[in-house]
Amino acid sequence: MSSEFAFSSRRSPLVCLHGCSSSSQPLATGIGLDILKRGGNAADAAVAMAAALSVTEPCSTGPGGDAFCLFYDGNTGDISCLNGSGRSPRAQTLELLEGRGYSAEAPPPAFDALNITVPGAPACWCDTVQMFGSHKVSLGEVLGGAVHLAQEGVPVAKVAAYQWAHWVDAMRHAGKELDSDLLVEGEAPRHGQVFRNPALARTFRELGESGKPGFYQGRVAQAVVDVIHQNGGVMTLDDLSGHDSEVVTPISTDYKGVRLWEPPPNSQGLAALLMLNILENLPLQDLGHNSVDYVHLLVQAVSLALTDALHNISDPDHVIIPLDRLLDKTHSRQLAQQISMDRASEVGAPAVTIQGDTVYFCVVDCQGNACSFVNSNYMGFGSGLVPRDCGFSLQNRGASFSLRRNHSNCIAGGKRPYHTIMAALVTGPASVGQKPRLLAALGVMGAMMQPQGHVQVLLNMLEFGMDPQQALDAPRVYVEYDQKADQWLVHLEEGFGKEVCDELRRRGHQVNWPITGFNRSRFGRGQIITVGDWWNPSVRQAAHPTRVLWAGSDPRADGCSQGY
Repeated sequence: MSSEFAFSSRRSPLVCLHGCSSSSQPLATGIGLDILKRGGNAADAAVAMAAALSVTEPCSTGPGGDAFCLFYDGNTGDISCLNGSGRSPRAQTLELLEGRGYSAEAPPPAFDALNITVPGAPACWCDTVQMFGSHKVSLGEVLGGAVHLAQEGVPVAKVAAYQWAHWVDAMRHAGKELDSDLLVEGEAPRHGQVFRNPALARTFRELGESGKPGFYQGRVAQAVVDVIHQNGGVMTLDDLSGHDSEVVTPISTDYKGVRLWEPPPNSQGLAALLMLNILENLPLQDLGHNSVDYVHLLVQAVSLALTDALHNISDPDHVIIPLDRLLDKTHSRQLAQQISMDRASEVGAPAVTIQGDTVYFCVVDCQGNACSFVNSNYMGFGSGLVPRDCGFSLQNRGASFSLRRNHSNCIAGGKRPYHTIMAALVTGPASVGQKPRLLAALGVMGAMMQPQGHVQVLLNMLEFGMDPQQALDAPRVYVEYDQKADQWLVHLEEGFGKEVCDELRRRGHQVNWPITGFNRSRFGRGQIITVGDWWNPSVRQAAHPTRVLWAGSDPRADGCSQGY
């Protein structure tokens, strides 16, 4: 398939009154909206979309992966978070890996069974429906749309077809072959080719009928353990049956009167908050959107925040994470003082860099509830190992562990790794005695791009008055640490002028420009739903905000927003 893909079409933001869903696949978005129309709420619809995306985009997500959920209660204003990430097998210690000849310099190959952590997504789906759902639709009904898609088949969308083929090729290059359950006649399905997955339909029916035991015990659990053991892994039935989601307290920061909420560690939501805190000290609005000065400051804030995040984020059950110190505005002011307007500042190297692929989606319902949800296999199909007759691949999230003995993210038995996936909510200031006002559910998937994407699209709205679709359409910057070259690398999407690239290089940045076509996947794929048009400067101070929902869906993906 050609690597060229022009993003030339114009799309207006969706506007509606009652309920809205947004995802990277139109069929999944529609299934979420159907649940809302049948009396379900935002949580029910989000889980329906999570399952549907497992059918339409298995090269990014599925029940063999992990999930995080942020839920805004429209009645109370409370924001809750579910950590749906799984742990390493209890037997998988650093000593075990060292005994097999692995080290920090030579870890297990990316698609190795030793990188499989317990899938947390199915438990997160069940707990989201149980804890936050309407209880007007059953779990079986919530999963019913995905069962139908898997059984009847779906035509594969264009970007999904490209990513599907990319990850099949990557696995073959590594000497691995994806199971036929996730192929069509032995190959990745082409754009428009119908893909059926009756084995996944069966798995979803069992999950809908039995809840968590339908996945973590019995047939599916045994198949998971069998395929892992056949390929040298050490996960046990006890590792699976002992898993559960964890209710955690979301973390947040205030940026000019607006509050951004993210999942706490082991998610990297902290990185987005660190970036905002640093940028709050800088005159962004005066510099002009995506000007060379703006990008110069953004890049340095990102590198400082990611260095902090990668040194500190891990499983809080295993290490102490100094959240209060890291989120203190004094800390961010000290970091901001390291930034020079004239030259790229020297920023220390992070201990590890992390890759991955994901889906992000969100829903707002007529009761004012919002669900911001993210689900991932990690690298494409994850490990690529498919439990027999189950229709999904197992994640390789354990590849993000460090094998450095004293590192906070070092592998240990029963530990959750540094997790790239994150979902966000945005609230406005509450009047005295009133609940915080929901402003938006938003997210941008894509490994280390995620915190950078959250910050860029939020600033596009807050600082530059863009509507949700414009905020997602705008060219993005991606900053990563190149371990081979031992330097920070700045990727600029097509849409930035050559003068921006040249001046950044003059200031000492290493720049990759222009990034075009399907290569734009590194800039992530996002979704946004806002309540009212608070991003519009002329109405930002309105005393009586509207209930109109505004939504945007990323042109770098196949998806859309739908509402009623």
